[in-house]
Amino acid sequence: MKKIGLLSDTHGYIHPRVFVFFKDCDEIWHAGDIGSTDVSDRLSKFKPFRGVYGNIDGQQIRLQYPEFLQFVCEEAVVLITHIGGYPGRYLHTIKQKIETLQPDLFIAGHSHILKVIPDKKNNLLFLNPGAAGNAGFHQKITFIRFSITAKQIHDLEIMEIDR
Repeated sequence: MKKIGLLSDTHGYIHPRVFVFFKDCDEIWHAGDIGSTDVSDRLSKFKPFRGVYGNIDGQQIRLQYPEFLQFVCEEAVVLITHIGGYPGRYLHTIKQKIETLQPDLFIAGHSHILKVIPDKKNNLLFLNPGAAGNAGFHQKITFIRFSITAKQIHDLEIMEIDR
């Protein structure tokens, strides 16, 4: 079993409660719009870190992190990108990747809206952790932690903080 901390859209800001909420996590995953290497450096010093770049990320972050990240955690195939849509409204390129890679878990950010949606058509769980930073229209800062055992994603918990 692995415990994962998931966030997105930090835009250069890390709320201090991230470190408390993710203290028992084995890894931290970031779904783009990191905003600065200070954010990725601080998170990677805290826990093993995986991330993708987002549309606001500059060249320095784009050189360190890919647009798409695909890997296996436990036995679950994971696909992460920043802009991907969501079930029923995936971008065309994401639909193709989902058909080819057949992930068990698809994660995207960008919208600043937290979403947890079982995608029965593609047999996967879609997660968007919302926005963990201060930039944008969102009223709440949100991030997620969950566990993966074999292919099962379970014990999902949400942190929600007023801005």
